[in-house]
Amino acid sequence: MPDHSAIGQLLRRGEHSFSFEFFPPKDADGEEVLWRSISELEPLRPTFVSVTYGAGGTTRERTVAITRRIAEETSLLPMAHLTCVGHTAAELRTIVDDLRRAGIRNVLALRGDSPGGPGTPWVSTPGGLEYASELVGFLQDHDFSVGVAAFPEGHRDAPDLDHDAQVLKAKYDAGAEFAITEMVLRASDYVGLVRRAAEVGADFPILPGIMPILNLNSMRTMVRLSGREMPQETLDRILPLEDDPAALRAEGIRIATELCERLLEAGAPGLHFYTLNRSKATREIFAALKIPV
Repeated sequence: MPDHSAIGQLLRRGEHSFSFEFFPPKDADGEEVLWRSISELEPLRPTFVSVTYGAGGTTRERTVAITRRIAEETSLLPMAHLTCVGHTAAELRTIVDDLRRAGIRNVLALRGDSPGGPGTPWVSTPGGLEYASELVGFLQDHDFSVGVAAFPEGHRDAPDLDHDAQVLKAKYDAGAEFAITEMVLRASDYVGLVRRAAEVGADFPILPGIMPILNLNSMRTMVRLSGREMPQETLDRILPLEDDPAALRAEGIRIATELCERLLEAGAPGLHFYTLNRSKATREIFAALKIPV
């Protein structure tokens, strides 16, 4: 039977949380890679795992199906992502019903990127929801444990960090029980986010997102899409290895491990790993951190 544990309650127990994020694959080969990775990561006994939701709801059925299968066929506690983009309130109610029938009680509520992609003007869906805080309230009415996104350097659309903190507070006030950040590039950025959240009264656990640098071009693209820049101190370590993929990957794992150590020392309640449906890098970081399993 699916585990109905509320992630928000689990994160407040005081023990470090370790969680993994997956995305719905596009084809049979990707499906095989995903389930192999899940089986390889399951022995690490994460607190929970999450399954992302494609832009505009493009992976709705696959997100629900994968989350259901994780709940039914593994020992893992799954959380489904859900976005406002491209859905009316009536369609969201249908998706919520699908999740409930699948035994899912944990959801990460996101506004989502505009259909035009990150950085393009926001386009509302007629009859839909405008903000993640509205989606949080909607899910609260349906008895879900709800998490939200947080941004160590501020959301790319926020005019300043104070406004970004107020948006996070609105999600907290709507009933969000925890937050997960986009990938953290510097521990100091995460510490600043937690401080700003506390100052506005957003009193919930905030998990830092972790993604090691395994390929420099891919990481640069992801950082650019989030409206940020790679830290110079990171580039100073990575750029000399640009022509040596194996050495670059090893240094990326070391940088991620050091970042994890600093985050935990700074009081982070746990770590959320963006796996990109692969298990090896996450397992290597776990081993380097000497996390008991």
